[in-house]
Amino acid sequence: MPLSRREFLIDSLASGAFLPGISARKKPGNYPFQHGVASGDPLQNAVIIWTRITPQNNSEYSAYRWRVALDPAMANVVAEEYGVTGPECDHTIKIDVTELAPATTYYYAFETRGHWSDVGKMRTLPEGHVEHLRIAYTSCSNYAAGYFNVYREIAARSDLDLVLHLGDYIYEYASIEESLTTGRVHCPLEETVSLDDYRARHACYKLDKDLQAAHRQHSFVVIWDDHEVANNAWSGGSVNHSNENQGRWGERLSAAVKAYYEWMPVREIEHTGRMALYRGYRFGDLLDLSVLDTRLAGRDGPTDDLLETENSDRTLLGFEQEAWLDTRLAAAQQEGVTWKLFGQQVMVSQFGLNEQPFNYDQWDGYPAARNRLFDSVRRHSVDNWVVLTGDIHSSWAMTIHDDPFSDLSTPLGVEFVTPAVTSPGITSKPAAQLAGASLESLLPHLNFVDFYHRGFVLLDITHEQLQAEWWVVDRVDTPRYRCECMKALKVPVGKAELRPSQPVMPESTPLSMKTFDSELAYLREWEPAPQALSDGMLAASAPQ
Repeated sequence: MPLSRREFLIDSLASGAFLPGISARKKPGNYPFQHGVASGDPLQNAVIIWTRITPQNNSEYSAYRWRVALDPAMANVVAEEYGVTGPECDHTIKIDVTELAPATTYYYAFETRGHWSDVGKMRTLPEGHVEHLRIAYTSCSNYAAGYFNVYREIAARSDLDLVLHLGDYIYEYASIEESLTTGRVHCPLEETVSLDDYRARHACYKLDKDLQAAHRQHSFVVIWDDHEVANNAWSGGSVNHSNENQGRWGERLSAAVKAYYEWMPVREIEHTGRMALYRGYRFGDLLDLSVLDTRLAGRDGPTDDLLETENSDRTLLGFEQEAWLDTRLAAAQQEGVTWKLFGQQVMVSQFGLNEQPFNYDQWDGYPAARNRLFDSVRRHSVDNWVVLTGDIHSSWAMTIHDDPFSDLSTPLGVEFVTPAVTSPGITSKPAAQLAGASLESLLPHLNFVDFYHRGFVLLDITHEQLQAEWWVVDRVDTPRYRCECMKALKVPVGKAELRPSQPVMPESTPLSMKTFDSELAYLREWEPAPQALSDGMLAASAPQ
């Protein structure tokens, strides 16, 4: 709700607060910006900025102002407006700041009741010729499963242009057993079902200081997966939802989606509707990023009947999203963009044995939809195609083929799977190593896999190559940890092949970052062959 400057000042004085510039700006118990700040969905001329005002009582309305500047001291102001938030959006604020310049770093902050929020940093997308980009991506961040050490590492990187989160940003589970191990307790304690539940769960996550730091330092692009609603969710239901015990599915789905839009720095897409969140981003002539919604936009219901999965009408994306993606791929190729990237949730590459999928929730459960995707890539002669995937709590690198079990000669692209922030894969390191080794003989298109570590993937992108680096932490049960680069692979332009590499270290290296660690060397050396498996950082402070 817009508000004039005069109305805002009257409201601030009536609350007994200091005017901006006079307050010492410490954080007392009634500090209104307890959930931090965030920015997201950057375009060449616009970025979403977000925060929440913690109300003194839930029914109240709060006047606020936001400010965007070219410097962290917030002196060189380029935009400033006033507004009001209240209970209908859970006291959140989400502003689409427009008329910005491309490839420019901005700073932003909010004020209410005489208090300033932390200062956040955001960056618009570039246009024209772009030489170099660095993007970090991750997924699967269960608060109760461990400390957000991965977010802390992402926040410490001063060399990122963007952070991509591929879903399961929150978890709907009660996670009592995990909480007994880690001491990190979900709020509410029960599984989320109602709008109040989902709002409280988002609030719980955004109280985490490491997550706040990552959002404060970097603009995010986010997409939901299933746990933002319920396990293995689709538009028609979920495997662990009971209408008898948890109410109507449609009401639960609507509540989860409403809370997501309130609490996340995402732009609502008018032409798709609220239940579809797919969209695209262009980074000049270097990169086209298509962020896919494999969960709610159009997915057909799950089945483990092999004959039913072969139905030619089954779709994972929905036919509208398929058509949108086909058009986007064609445009990126025709316009000479070097790299075509997908950010999506479930594994595209085949993961099974004797045509029997291990996981029907992935693209393996929708082979006709995957064939249509591959046909689109071929029809438009798309080169330099890279798929970024989350969901599976493990690290993978593969080449993409129509049928890797019969022909490896003409890969269509490559797929990189990020490890989780906290959600576990195989929790025993020896068992994880054994499982990884066993897959080498089963999956001829597999370059490497790791089921044990949590972390993120760092992409270093130029017109000559795209490099993926798996940065992992050794533990999440404590905030004391080590972070190392486990694996680095590069893809030469024009060739869908994976070559070993070394991490590209930034000019300014955080103290926690190191090169390869000897304990992780077995993955650095592992290739699919019969060999042994052996700065501009911001503190949490307000404008002066």
